[in-house]
Amino acid sequence: MQIEVSRDVFQLAQVFTISRGSRTEAQVLTVRVSNGAFQGRGECVPYARYGETLGSVEAEIRDLPNHFSRQSLRELLPAGAARNAVDCALWDLEAKRAGKRAWDLAGLTTPGPEITAYTLSLDTPQAMRAQAAKNAARPMLKIKLGTPDDMPRLEAVRAGAPEAKIIVDANEGWSAEIYADLAPHLVRLGVALVEQPLPAGEDEALIGLQRPVPVCADESCHDRASLPKLKGKYDVVNIKLDKTGGLTEALELRQAALAEGYGIMVGCMVGSSLAMAPATLLAQGAMVTDLDGPLLLAEDRNTPLIFDDAGVHPPEAGLWG
Repeated sequence: MQIEVSRDVFQLAQVFTISRGSRTEAQVLTVRVSNGAFQGRGECVPYARYGETLGSVEAEIRDLPNHFSRQSLRELLPAGAARNAVDCALWDLEAKRAGKRAWDLAGLTTPGPEITAYTLSLDTPQAMRAQAAKNAARPMLKIKLGTPDDMPRLEAVRAGAPEAKIIVDANEGWSAEIYADLAPHLVRLGVALVEQPLPAGEDEALIGLQRPVPVCADESCHDRASLPKLKGKYDVVNIKLDKTGGLTEALELRQAALAEGYGIMVGCMVGSSLAMAPATLLAQGAMVTDLDGPLLLAEDRNTPLIFDDAGVHPPEAGLWG
């Protein structure tokens, strides 16, 4: 088995800002796995929040042996970006060799489009109201918060998009007290979900807290091993391929989370259509789908995902799976 890894850069359509900083491009790693006449592809986005860099993740991939399977890969690499790109490339390779689609190999029903959130960049309330108004026809907007001026921003977005469903990502920027204070206003403004309001290491404070708006675990949930620590704190889990270490673990996390009564959100880092493609399988019937990475780009892969009024569609075989 041959593994190739390359660095690719995709320019963003506009500066994208969250509470941790701003960016103008998406830097990703593309993995190509070959075995004979067939080649599979996967993409990952290393994330500094989890101690990952392009260099460290690339080194993990290059250090892999020549022979392994999707199952043994979980013994070779931890959950994270490196394993994700390789795992998804193996799914693509298996689908091409079998002449079938990845969802058939996974025993899933044929996927359809799912409505996805569209993320508004963090900015002044006035600018965010303008962003919201420009995207008011979209059915679901996601707002990056986690700053001292959150309420003016949220009020501005609701004014700009009075009919849209709104979800909020606090990016670990709140405390339990802040959430409790904001909760009535979140309800008043029709917020449907709050992602990771507290730092992952301080979320014990969520136990026993009234949660009139469902709270979703993002940084606190990586793979199935995360689930025992979420009990009593969260209502929903955000499954991201770059956290689970690929589609193989993500499918098992989804099944386990549903069995324990959690709602499912399927999210993403800012990457290309190749990164989102496997996640469309996870998104089927999810409470919230947040696979808008390609919508934030000024450029994308060949044979990109289709986004229309029905949502994000599953990939064509020329892209993945």
